[in-house]
Amino acid sequence: MALTRPTEHGHTAGDDDVSKRLLDSAAALSFDPSTEIDWDAPLPEEHYGLNPEWSTLYGTRLWDEMTERQRITLTRHEVCSIMNTGIWFEMILQQMVLRDQYLKNPASAEFRFALTEIADECRHSIMFARACEKMGVPAYRPNKVVAQAGRAFKALAKGELAYGGILVAEEVLDVMQRDWMRGENVLEIVRGTSRIHVVEESRHMKFARQEILERMRHAGPARRRTSATGIAIGAYVIVTSMIHPGVYKAAGLDVGRALAEVRGNEHRKAMMRNSSRHLMAFLAEAGLLTTRSAAVYRRVNML
Repeated sequence: MALTRPTEHGHTAGDDDVSKRLLDSAAALSFDPSTEIDWDAPLPEEHYGLNPEWSTLYGTRLWDEMTERQRITLTRHEVCSIMNTGIWFEMILQQMVLRDQYLKNPASAEFRFALTEIADECRHSIMFARACEKMGVPAYRPNKVVAQAGRAFKALAKGELAYGGILVAEEVLDVMQRDWMRGENVLEIVRGTSRIHVVEESRHMKFARQEILERMRHAGPARRRTSATGIAIGAYVIVTSMIHPGVYKAAGLDVGRALAEVRGNEHRKAMMRNSSRHLMAFLAEAGLLTTRSAAVYRRVNML
């Protein structure tokens, strides 16, 4: 019975046990990117920025027409666009987690792991920034509308909406990076940063799932519907912001044609659905996959 007795804001001893296990994991398996990555190693000219299969143009006629140098350039810019989106959202994430833990019990494992996660995210953002600088790729940023939407989200989102947004960003990137870290034709700097991110983000995803389930225990139908739609809109913004149109210009492509081919790329759509499979299953389990939210996910090929 002790494992289900509420302690603070619906938080139970069982919830704290999850946080304790995550703290133990962080103590046993964490990385310092400044020493784990060989930042001075040269970048082989023939290596991609990400597995070609994850390129937005892979499987299109335009991809078949591109030179090998264009494909390599495109994938390097694509991975850095994704990394820069990651930095942008990690900054939002840190603020939401800090706000959620404001004035909570600092002796609790939940509080300690939340701050551990923030420390991880700081290192990840620096790691991604250094990787893009090493590859010589500019800082791709979200457009002004999306940037302002991010400001509003970080200021207003709380509870399951905040942690749902966090989980969406982490789950989609996790599936991609698990492939990148195994790609023999992928730059070692991308493989190394992906390995670190996958290991440490697995704890963050577990924490986000636990927080979502905790907040939804006593949620009524109206709150579930509202939160489900909010998380889906957040997912839409994140997914549509991952690849900046500038990546196609950097590869010497016609941007208009490239964007048109991406919109019709069935291979890309299938990859996105596969990367979202576990996320959709969890949201359904948590009661956060409704008819309205499912329609939003289908628009970005997550369902």
